[in-house]
Amino acid sequence: MATISLCMIVRDEAPVLARCLDCVKSVMDEIIIIDTGSQDTTKQIASQYTDKIYDFVWNDHFAEARNFAFSKASCEYQMWLDADDVITPENQKKLFGLKQNLSADVVMMPYHVAFDADQNPVYTYYRERILKRSLNFQWQGAVHEAITPSGTILYSDIAIEHRKLYSNDPDRNLRIFEKLLSEHQILSARDLFYYANELYYHKKYEKAIKNYLDFLHHPDAWKENLIDACQKLSACYLAQHDTESALRILFHSFLYDRPRAEICCDIGKIFMNQKNYQTAVFWYQSALEAPFPDENGGFSVPDCHDYIPYMQLCVCYDRMGNISKARSYNNRAGRIKPNDAGFLYNQNYFREILKKERDR
Repeated sequence: MATISLCMIVRDEAPVLARCLDCVKSVMDEIIIIDTGSQDTTKQIASQYTDKIYDFVWNDHFAEARNFAFSKASCEYQMWLDADDVITPENQKKLFGLKQNLSADVVMMPYHVAFDADQNPVYTYYRERILKRSLNFQWQGAVHEAITPSGTILYSDIAIEHRKLYSNDPDRNLRIFEKLLSEHQILSARDLFYYANELYYHKKYEKAIKNYLDFLHHPDAWKENLIDACQKLSACYLAQHDTESALRILFHSFLYDRPRAEICCDIGKIFMNQKNYQTAVFWYQSALEAPFPDENGGFSVPDCHDYIPYMQLCVCYDRMGNISKARSYNNRAGRIKPNDAGFLYNQNYFREILKKERDR
């Protein structure tokens, strides 16, 4: 059976740390906690699970902190989690089973980072999660740090759930990137992409557009990030009321790969907002037909493959006067999310229409 060291970096995580460690304490062979300057009871909580707690003087560089954590590991494999991550009991059992015959160099796992009202994942992607220690994998990147997988890679269905209870410093990542730029450091393709994202999240649309466009021309840009950059660029243009540029950049994403359901939904929404319902229908139908990304794919919004296009097709057909077809699509959406407020609202709406028709 393989042995695994859990390697975590933490700071002021008292509200969530025990929840995380309770999920893995029976599966991990070693727990290593790197504290980067907690002022609360984080270290006291960690001490209930391990005596391997180390201090790291924070230097605005997540990769260096992660590498320090990995350097303390002694088991065959290293696994990382954030303090606000959780693993369900079902996935804990799968993780224990994985250890029985683990021989891969890297284990990729789904990372669910957003959820609907019924707690189903609505935003997910694969992350490198367990890595063979002897291969000395190194984290890279001051922000949104990552390891480039190599060797024998196993794609597992063991999901990690990111369950935030509160928001950390919302300006931290942008501050780190701008500090790097002030020091005249050249951003990698990945860093440039995530810097543009931070600008977008802070509604600095002009700067975000410039950096996304620079990223699209970067020779080392990853295909999935290129597609995601097109989608966020479109949102930036829409925020500036430039619908034509928003559409153009969504179509530009087709240069990188086959149309994604997420992109098709965004195109459909633009045409729907223009009351061009026939064209919107085409793009929402295209979203329904778009294949799910394979294991090597990037970010995924599962609802864009069914629930969102069903709901939007319902609206489009209703506004075109085809109530029967609109109701049919709402019923399809309801089979996916029977408790969703949007579906239930539409259901009552169609009941009222039928009642009025019967009363005539």
